[in-house]
Amino acid sequence: MTKVGGDSVTKVALAEYKALRSTIRQRGSARPWVFLAGLSAWAVVSLGTVLTSLPLVTIVPLLLLTATFEVVFALHVSVERIGRYLQVFHEDRWESTAMAFGAPMAGTGTDPLFVVPFALATVCNYIPVLLAEPVREELVALAALHLLFLLRLFVARRAAKGQRAADLDRFRLLLGQRDH
Repeated sequence: MTKVGGDSVTKVALAEYKALRSTIRQRGSARPWVFLAGLSAWAVVSLGTVLTSLPLVTIVPLLLLTATFEVVFALHVSVERIGRYLQVFHEDRWESTAMAFGAPMAGTGTDPLFVVPFALATVCNYIPVLLAEPVREELVALAALHLLFLLRLFVARRAAKGQRAADLDRFRLLLGQRDH
């Protein structure tokens, strides 16, 4: 185990630590920009669906929402995983303190996955389906696709809530195996 800021830091360990901290910074900064760009692109594409009478075209902006969410989710998962690695293998005080600090006061936290805006966009994405006066099969099939994405949002949010503890346990186990 390498103690960053302590006497036992090697040049390789310090380089790894700095590279991983840089990765956290870059991916953490990319996440809101990906969200903003993806939601903006979705808004433009979804406006086009209002102009058509084909309900199936709502699949295109729904796919854009889905792709944007998956990128945001992947960035979040990787940042969290790197943080737990640093916490265990580099005894990173920032990561340990941030995890011990826990959730902020009720109502002051943020949603790193932007689940509520994604859910609202999904509901808005379904409105052109209704405006196009679809046949029942279209209505049901498109509702199912939209509901499937909403389910994905909430499953991902739940998984993300348990990720820190799970990753921390896993890295501690790996550290224990490495030391034996």
